[in-house]
Amino acid sequence: MAVDIVMPQMGESIFEGTITKWLKKPGDKVERDEPLFEISTDKVDAEIPSPSAGVLKEIKVGEGQTVPIQTIVGVIDVAGSAAASSASAPAKAAAPVPGPAKPAATGPAQVASRPAAPAPATAPVAASPASSSSTSERIHSSPLVRRMAKEHGIDLSTIEGTGAGGRISKQDIEAVIAAGGAPTAAPPAYSAPSPVPSSRPAPPPPAAAPGVSGGQVHVALETAVPREKMYFGNYEVQPMSPMRQRIAEHMVASKRVSAHVYSVDEIDMTKVAALRAKSKDEFEKRYETKLTFMPFFVKAAVAGLRAYPTLNASLDGTNVILHKEINVGIAVALDWGLLVPVVKSADEKNILGIQRNMNDLAERARSKKLKPEEVQESTFSITNPGVFGGLFGLPVISQPNVGILGLGAIEKRPVVINDSIAIRSMCYVTLSYDHRVVDGAIAPQFLHKVKETLENWNEPVL
Repeated sequence: MAVDIVMPQMGESIFEGTITKWLKKPGDKVERDEPLFEISTDKVDAEIPSPSAGVLKEIKVGEGQTVPIQTIVGVIDVAGSAAASSASAPAKAAAPVPGPAKPAATGPAQVASRPAAPAPATAPVAASPASSSSTSERIHSSPLVRRMAKEHGIDLSTIEGTGAGGRISKQDIEAVIAAGGAPTAAPPAYSAPSPVPSSRPAPPPPAAAPGVSGGQVHVALETAVPREKMYFGNYEVQPMSPMRQRIAEHMVASKRVSAHVYSVDEIDMTKVAALRAKSKDEFEKRYETKLTFMPFFVKAAVAGLRAYPTLNASLDGTNVILHKEINVGIAVALDWGLLVPVVKSADEKNILGIQRNMNDLAERARSKKLKPEEVQESTFSITNPGVFGGLFGLPVISQPNVGILGLGAIEKRPVVINDSIAIRSMCYVTLSYDHRVVDGAIAPQFLHKVKETLENWNEPVL
């Protein structure tokens, strides 16, 4: 029996996906829920599990191809699993009979497999997978990257990460694998597989006025380097990943569709900061999860959305859809882009429930284990550029929401309280809202409710 493998829908506003890598090849045996291929969209970069156990019979959509959701991308032969098992049993029984056949068969295979990860002279590879794994845990990397390193016998300590904060990304380790399993000793981290002659002229810069010339340059570069970096003297050309392309398309669409307006307020976080400082050690010890500021902001946003439900809405043509559930999307920065997993029914959760839900979603987003439904159905969103030190930002609305809350850094500043100067933990917050749905009077009232909730916090965390 044949089972079709289809392109899944990874978000309510996503209608296509790009296959970035097949993890199996035709003829390989697969187990149910075993990672089968990787896809990329503007919301999710994920490993897709096999829908059934069997043998991968056919790949219909190759790597790098973008197809609509529900497109059949491959076929699994369920009967092939039993056939493969029955065929392997006689082979195992017959193998010991011809004595010389064993070394003849295994020798070339061993020789062929070794060059996949050669040990470099200047950057030694870990002696064993166990040591590679322990080394990788001391540096910034995702579980997927650590698994790839273990499979190819690569020591992550020899790789210079290009992600945020020096994090080793999937692209970094793929470059090392493509280079033969060892990073180069000097920058650039790796060279293009097809060397570019130094005499090759650089592509002409775009014309000053936008139009045909700029488009021609873009097309020429995309044709020349569809999937690789290229170096031209004093600059580098990096093709956008499929996920980055989709992010770009949807951000431009959001700015074009929604009438973006912004309101900014400042919140005294001193009470919350003191409560968190007092409780975080006991919280982590008791519940085995760290306590951050984010669940406090989620609870405050829920209070604001209850008071002003116009912000917990979406627009469908000329109809405003007011959602009864409060599902808060939380932006998660990844090495390869941005995801917005959703805390469902946030209004029904306490601080512990929100924190655990967020930590689980963020970790699985980084390891590409999110389920499609976990990035769908958000009714409002929160992004936190403040965690990277930003004072505040003006975020783009995540469609089809009509509002997104941006959090700035929490830092101590002198403020005037009762005609006296005091040092307080302050934070700027920004609300980006769609003026087609939300009036200018609603936005500051919503922010005031968020501010009031946080400055007068009275909910226990333990």
